[in-house]
Amino acid sequence: MKKELACLLALTMIGGSAIADDKEKKDTTGFVFTTVKEIPITSIKNQNKSGTCWAFSSLGFFEAELLRMGKGEYNFCEMFLAHKTYEDRAKASVRMHGDISFSEGGSFYDAVYCMKNYGMIPETAMPLPGTLYGDTLANFNEFFKVVKGMVDGIAKSDQKKLSPAWFKAVNAVYDTYLGAVPTEFTYNGKKYTPMSYMKETGLNLEDYVSLTSFTHHPFYSQFIIEVQDNWRWGTSYNLPLDELMAVMDNAIKNGYTFAWGADVSETGFTRKGLAVMPDEAHGADITGSDMARWTGLTKTEKKDELTSRPLPEVKVTQELRQEGYDNWETTDDHGMLVYGMAKDQNGKEYFMVKNSWGTAGDYKGVWYASKAFVAYKTINILVHKDAVPKEIKKKMGIK
Repeated sequence: MKKELACLLALTMIGGSAIADDKEKKDTTGFVFTTVKEIPITSIKNQNKSGTCWAFSSLGFFEAELLRMGKGEYNFCEMFLAHKTYEDRAKASVRMHGDISFSEGGSFYDAVYCMKNYGMIPETAMPLPGTLYGDTLANFNEFFKVVKGMVDGIAKSDQKKLSPAWFKAVNAVYDTYLGAVPTEFTYNGKKYTPMSYMKETGLNLEDYVSLTSFTHHPFYSQFIIEVQDNWRWGTSYNLPLDELMAVMDNAIKNGYTFAWGADVSETGFTRKGLAVMPDEAHGADITGSDMARWTGLTKTEKKDELTSRPLPEVKVTQELRQEGYDNWETTDDHGMLVYGMAKDQNGKEYFMVKNSWGTAGDYKGVWYASKAFVAYKTINILVHKDAVPKEIKKKMGIK
């Protein structure tokens, strides 16, 4: 999604062990998580220096869906999805004279669209990320400088007519950095096309819905979320916040994962594997700090203090959520996969999140997101329609 995030992170460990000889005493030096529900998922990957979280999270979601369906373990190719999406995004940007931004980001709908219209391939059917330019992981720093200059130059040119050569040139850059998209390939001794491979998965893409919660459109209707990386104009069902959260709870409790798009630029989203919404406005009060000491801390020191242990969080309302979106505080930053539920040492619930920043960190690539953070900073989720409670599904008008 639109902000490029650093993907190789230097992380440090925080304390968090409970006091063994006194079970009634609560830990105050860190977070102690106990898993309540964990749904099977495929391995954690590393998007590295590429703005492809949307590809990793959406394909990780569909891989988890296939596990849930008893179809076995799949490893889909993020670079295939990126290649096909960037093809279409370049054409859209040129067609709209640059008014559709050309960038690395994308949305969950890009994955749905690609799988419907172009199919899918296993990871091994294209060169592994980074290998075509001497790296071991995806690194789009050079790649996107080259291709963005080309696309923007064409889209914003004063030419009266374009030749078909421009797209061939752009696509050649994709092939050079990502690898050519195969028209057919052999996998496990069987020959496939991308469409035949997709068909064999058994996924019915009509079963998946995007959900959100904002007040500038009517509830229970569908609308196009107004973020730049929703450039295909995919629609989402609009639910009241309490019902959106109810869908998330119901999904996990009934064995469904969901792809989660969120703003991760907040103080409470840390490199340690936490996503919490501490009440920054009352920092000294909620941390128990002396006011003089608190006001003397740097911004980084305050962030460390606010995320050092379970603390009171912001009370999130529908109005607060909308305000954050309308004033550009809540932005479309990052895609992840929610696959479980946990509790901290005080009994507060958190969603377990599969990230795509590799396995570094306190929880080996897993983030724990408080419900306050999720309620405030979610852009949208992609989930199987059967994970939606029946009474909410009825209001949405879906079966």
